[in-house]
Amino acid sequence: MRARLISLSIAGFLIGALAGVAFLFVTTPKGGQTVQSSGTALVGGPFSLTGDGKTVTDRDFSGRYMLVFFGFTHCPDICPAELQVIAQALDRLGDKAKKVVPIFITVDPERDTPQAMAEYVKSFGPNFVGLTGSPEAIAAAAKAYRVAYSKIETKDSPGDYTVDHSALVYLMGPDGKYVTHFYYGISAEKLAEKLDKLL
Repeated sequence: MRARLISLSIAGFLIGALAGVAFLFVTTPKGGQTVQSSGTALVGGPFSLTGDGKTVTDRDFSGRYMLVFFGFTHCPDICPAELQVIAQALDRLGDKAKKVVPIFITVDPERDTPQAMAEYVKSFGPNFVGLTGSPEAIAAAAKAYRVAYSKIETKDSPGDYTVDHSALVYLMGPDGKYVTHFYYGISAEKLAEKLDKLL
């Protein structure tokens, strides 16, 4: 079964992110008005999750960029495809990639144990960090990053389920603050090009 993206999450992300942006109306020479924005989007924040059997917080990555993606290990297509793009983009960056920590946070804590997450992210590179936690901790992290997700029972296999989720990749700065985000479907080449300019 193909995992589905939550299309409304893009609108939700924009509304939530723009809630922290101040708007400035500027009068043009012809008397019209344009809108310029300033400030910082309200995306990201402190988290306390579990990685490879130990507590991991956002402070553990202070001084480095975080490339954060939410998904789950049972995801058949979207998650592995996006993580592969991230891995390839970081390979293209060469030594600059040392400034970045790729972080995969599960939205399926029921199945994604710390061991499962650690084993899963190894497939994409030695520097990938897989994080899980209690349902409450995952919900708090997802809310901070404006991530939408929902558990969907599968009709063909009673008791089995998938998780629909948004699929944005977030770049957080060395200070832990939001820098920008990338949409699902971006190529490794384009992602590397954009990261190269931002790092």
